[in-house]
Amino acid sequence: MSWAKKYSFQIFLGALVAFLAIVVTILYWPREPDIPLTDKKAPDFSMQNVDGSTVTLADTNGKVRLFYFYFTNCPDVCPPTTYRLSEVQKLLQDKVMFGTEASIVSISFDPERDTLEKMKKWSEKYNADYSGWYFLRGKEEEVAKMMPEFGSSVFKDEDGNFTHLNVITLVDQDGNIRKYYNANDLETASPENIAKDVARLVKA
Repeated sequence: MSWAKKYSFQIFLGALVAFLAIVVTILYWPREPDIPLTDKKAPDFSMQNVDGSTVTLADTNGKVRLFYFYFTNCPDVCPPTTYRLSEVQKLLQDKVMFGTEASIVSISFDPERDTLEKMKKWSEKYNADYSGWYFLRGKEEEVAKMMPEFGSSVFKDEDGNFTHLNVITLVDQDGNIRKYYNANDLETASPENIAKDVARLVKA
């Protein structure tokens, strides 16, 4: 009797145990929790894009979106946060998702000063890919009213100076708000973490 025949059962049993161990490891390996649904939906809007066209929420549906409210005269948080969004853009371009399955929507709450020309210069500074990055402007009162629905807010003082929450909002393909990022937290709101969340929703 050959060695293989003599120990065939033991070989089979060992292979079976190894296979079952792999299956159990796959089934019970710790996974990242799903990004939960909230009870909030992104509100509808109609605004002017940097190219002069009109963009509505429905025009952006079907893609995972990141919403950010800003103004180009911002003296502090808007420039570095917009730069981080440009890094998110690069990561999603590398995943071949940007513009086709994911987009960024930056909305100015200072339309009086944020003309199309000024927004174009701002967006070009961050190498914005217009196939997936919108720079919108609407009526100041309407934008301020909708910001709390995205987890943000803005206050304008008597001198015309703005104070606002620095928040990035993750919205899924169906318009459900899925997550709020405190953009001042450089760890949780890192380009890598944000891009990873976007990719997870794209693949969900």
